[in-house]
Amino acid sequence: MSEYFPGGGWSTDFTTRGGMPVTMFRVNLVKGLGPVLQIAEGYTVELPENVHKVLDERTNPTWPTTWFVPNVSGQGAFTDAYTVMLHWGANHGAISYGHIGGDLITLASLLRIPVEMHNVPAERIFRPSAWARYGSGMDETGADYRACATYGPLYG
Repeated sequence: MSEYFPGGGWSTDFTTRGGMPVTMFRVNLVKGLGPVLQIAEGYTVELPENVHKVLDERTNPTWPTTWFVPNVSGQGAFTDAYTVMLHWGANHGAISYGHIGGDLITLASLLRIPVEMHNVPAERIFRPSAWARYGSGMDETGADYRACATYGPLYG
């Protein structure tokens, strides 16, 4: 299927085993706002082969496949898996082994990129102490946007 790799690129087909802790993340570029980060920690899952085949054939079966279920809270963007995808910026994202969302939140604050949504437990989040002046503890997402807007992008 050369339409995906017209320059002679290469892809491989594999399916990730279930049960691994992973973090899915995505940077969305929002007109008038700039980059915003989305983070969803969860686990890989294994689907029955007949279900995997039907879903895999709907996109491009040469792509690597990771079936992923986010940790949900029953509220907000993490009400359930469907709500996560409703809020997600696309039908895909980058996936890393391990629950690294706390590290991504810290990195985003240092780079002045607001975190639009995440399901990282509070005890694993570190942001600069100045973030507390912007409403941290009451409205985490809004505080992130306000702090990033105030400090401006690290790189312009």
